[in-house]
Amino acid sequence: MAIAGPLERAIMEALWDAGEPLVVRVLMERINAEATRPSAYTTVQTVADRLVHKGFLVRTLDRNAYRYAPTRSRGEHIAEVMVEALAGVSDRGPALARFAETIDPQDAHRLLLELAQRSRPGPSSAGDDEP
Repeated sequence: MAIAGPLERAIMEALWDAGEPLVVRVLMERINAEATRPSAYTTVQTVADRLVHKGFLVRTLDRNAYRYAPTRSRGEHIAEVMVEALAGVSDRGPALARFAETIDPQDAHRLLLELAQRSRPGPSSAGDDEP
């Protein structure tokens, strides 16, 4: 499931960038530092709670406040969104071809390397691990 609204995206980006769980007050400060229109504390808390219920965040009680953290990394989330987008198409070839045409050449090269690594046969099941 994709992250729907701009405040949801801002919350997720702030938490991914933080690399640690944040309380709403700190989360709000980070979001408002980048925003053209500031969000209220209760708005940030409500949207963060919705992201918990959607499975994007977890919250843990820290004294009298909740700390919020992403359930998956930014890369894991983006990959999941891409897989979901492709899952809705019966013929993925045209979509994959268009994607390949539009990405940066360095990203295309990295994707090729990852695909080549994935398609390499692993060690034999007979226990023959010679180089």
